[in-house]
Amino acid sequence: MSKRSVTLDDLRRHAVARSLFTPTTLPQAIRRLGFVQADPIRAPARAQDLTLRLRVKDYRAGDLEQRYPRLRVDEDYLVNYGFLPREHLALMHPRGARRDWDAATCQRAAAVLDFVREHGEAGPREVQARFDHGRTRNAWGGSSNAVTHLLDGMHYRGLLRVARRVSGLRVYAQVQHVPDERSNAQKADALIDLVLAKYAPLPARSLGQLCSHLAYGAPHLRDEMKRAQQRARERLPHVELDGLRWFWPPGENPAAKRWQFDEQLRLLAPFDPIVWDRLRFEQLWGWAYRFEAYTPAPKRKLGYYALPLLWRGQVLGWGNVTVADGRLQAHLGYVAGRPPRESGYAAALEAELARLSGFLGVASSG
Repeated sequence: MSKRSVTLDDLRRHAVARSLFTPTTLPQAIRRLGFVQADPIRAPARAQDLTLRLRVKDYRAGDLEQRYPRLRVDEDYLVNYGFLPREHLALMHPRGARRDWDAATCQRAAAVLDFVREHGEAGPREVQARFDHGRTRNAWGGSSNAVTHLLDGMHYRGLLRVARRVSGLRVYAQVQHVPDERSNAQKADALIDLVLAKYAPLPARSLGQLCSHLAYGAPHLRDEMKRAQQRARERLPHVELDGLRWFWPPGENPAAKRWQFDEQLRLLAPFDPIVWDRLRFEQLWGWAYRFEAYTPAPKRKLGYYALPLLWRGQVLGWGNVTVADGRLQAHLGYVAGRPPRESGYAAALEAELARLSGFLGVASSG
């Protein structure tokens, strides 16, 4: 139990201020976040770019992909797919998979690995040109190239890493992951601390959800993760408010004066750390945000790719942002049905749209 009184307002300030740190370099921002979720939809940019633009000085859309080959960062799997500092990969590798490959698949993987090793790097097209593996069913029930499916599986199992991308397509290289001498219990604890450091403060249910999702990146630690979750509930600082138990990293105090809101308005990515946990979002801001890109258009309430609008510690509404004829177009909605009347809002919104335009390299809507 926290030794100091912690209120819901404290948790709200803590959630916002600790995540929106002073913009820094790209490597430092990824290290501080610990993990950046990836998503291919561009509306108006990919989620990883929208997340990083708020935390990296002078960031532009596509900077991560362009600079990725020179960074000590890898595309990999944690609670979902994204980018994380290479130092964390040892917590999850060697990684097994729920389904073992049959002998024929193992032989194909070995041949592809020899091919990649010989050529240094290779993408699906190069491998396809050398091996004809036909087509297979992907996880969504559609048909995909069997080479792509095999390369995905080799990447997941730690046989390959994504070296770079060309026109959005992964180019792979062989990899040998550095062994981690920690016990499985220590690895599980470290993984929980990693995701907590990104998403804190967290309600107990959300912490449990993240622990469950960690089986995606570390399936071999699934049983140990259940024990680690119980340990986390006992070792982490927490407080109970209105029947919910909230957790945060050791050494942090949500009631400390250091956690303060600023005057900058921000449009957040749907997978931004501040937004990602929908339960926490509703507890802190009193309304339900939903990601509706895969919702049929007639049933959408917020829009295809609504970006939550954060100002002075409150999420007041959302914006759907597009680029038309080289100019930014923003369509805003508000929980209260109208824009706030407080002094400074119009200027803060104009400044954010100007920053977003610069990030995208287009003209501002104003």
